[in-house]
Amino acid sequence: MSPALAFRIAALLGFLGVALGAFGAHWLKDLLVKNAALDYWKTAVLYHLTHAVALLFVASRTPLPLATWFLFVLGIVLFSGSLYLMAVTQWRWLGPVTPLGGLCLLAGWLLLALNARS
Repeated sequence: MSPALAFRIAALLGFLGVALGAFGAHWLKDLLVKNAALDYWKTAVLYHLTHAVALLFVASRTPLPLATWFLFVLGIVLFSGSLYLMAVTQWRWLGPVTPLGGLCLLAGWLLLALNARS
């Protein structure tokens, strides 16, 4: 994967995070309150946006640390994605997926630290 493509995907994930935050705050708020899931949504957006910014940083590194980049993307999809889905569907069986996403995010940060250049 080229660094430019990695950067574009990171930017699109940032766009999606802002869009989902606004969607939850405005159009889904009643449903999220009814489902007692507003905190799920807020947590999903927080981690989504935080790691989209981290992806932009990772995509700007030379050479591109692909393993870290993929771990962050997978972490966003599994962690935030499962929370988004649980918030709107009440599919609590997705609960075990969330920590797997968290582990991917943790692994991405650890890998970034271990591969730091001076």
